[in-house]
Amino acid sequence: MSETYRAIRLDRVAPSFREATAIVDLPLAEPGPGEIRVRNAYCGINGIFDTQIARNAVDYVRLTLPTFTGVEAIGTVDAVGPGVTDFAVGDAAVTVRFTGGYREANTGPASQFVKVPAATPDWLALASTGVSALLAIEHIGALKDGETVAISAAAGGLGHFLVQIAVQRNCHVIAVCGGAKKGDFVRDLGARRVIDYRREDVGEVLAREYPHGIDVAVDTVSGAIFDAFLANIARHGRLVVGGAASDLEGKPEIVTAPRIAHAIYYKGASVRGFMNGLLTEHWPAARERLFALYREGNVQVRFDDRHFQGLEGVYDAIEHLLSGQSIGKVIVDLAR
Repeated sequence: MSETYRAIRLDRVAPSFREATAIVDLPLAEPGPGEIRVRNAYCGINGIFDTQIARNAVDYVRLTLPTFTGVEAIGTVDAVGPGVTDFAVGDAAVTVRFTGGYREANTGPASQFVKVPAATPDWLALASTGVSALLAIEHIGALKDGETVAISAAAGGLGHFLVQIAVQRNCHVIAVCGGAKKGDFVRDLGARRVIDYRREDVGEVLAREYPHGIDVAVDTVSGAIFDAFLANIARHGRLVVGGAASDLEGKPEIVTAPRIAHAIYYKGASVRGFMNGLLTEHWPAARERLFALYREGNVQVRFDDRHFQGLEGVYDAIEHLLSGQSIGKVIVDLAR
């Protein structure tokens, strides 16, 4: 390994990740006591989070500029500091901690890494987005076997895991996505009803075909889809808010309507916020369960067809994800 490596650094607050950051060369650090050094092979893309970080609009992250970027990366341990017993040189290690993702090497406390069987994209996606999906639908959504479940952005990185987790719990999954290709994708994952929001009115379909309502809905879009889910939530139903992609410009739509209390009170329903970064104590158990589902063949990892290479590819990958065209998990191969 050379004596330097490259990373994407956030230097300023700006409207887009591309405008706010630069690729910089850094000296390669030796691991200190309790630390390991990992040579990253792949990173996962979180385009909405990245954009909001560039705008300093993530409430639970206090930015001090300059700072490094990216959340998810997987690679191989190439140096181990004194006192480390859980990792050895050659082990595969994944991190899902902010500032550890968009960089070619990462030196930090061993506690911030998880040992996985191989430094491959599957284990990266499982340990990051897969864990998020499991916690969103089972921990926050309190999913029960056999329930009726609606998922927005169902063909995306998070959505395709949500669909599969619900399917393996024998749930009836309603997948909301845009376009025939995405519809075919989620049907292949086991979705029973696909609503193409570009051609159908989500609220009308739910009201007509599901008169008893939705037991669990997971929404990462907001806007009209959130409204449709809320209007059609079942008695004791749970609507999980995992994002607001339609409000990405930082100008949420102002809605004049009855307060949400009128929609949930008489049904005993609830609207619940999901923020994975606030659930770190639940990550280890969620990983164990998700890894078991993967080994048993009950969950697959699907990746977007576009190939992105090197740190330069991170920018195009973020913009591809934000375009709404991606299907499955978006990753970048960090090899040069």
